[in-house]
Amino acid sequence: MTAPRLAYDDASTPAEMHSDCLAAQAVLTRPLAAAAVRLSQEQPKRAEMEIPAAAARIAHAIYGDA
Repeated sequence: MTAPRLAYDDASTPAEMHSDCLAAQAVLTRPLAAAAVRLSQEQPKRAEMEIPAAAARIAHAIYGDA
């Protein structure tokens, strides 16, 4: 029977695994932050959203003039 497969070639120390995680975080943080900024820029602003007349009538029927 073979040993269970590990994410590392050999069982690393917790300190080594922690430093690997910090290195991966440093590499991934910048692209993820840039993607989040691009996504937020692509989202329509509330003022730009069109509300169909049917949706407006339904909202008025449910909530009134609130």
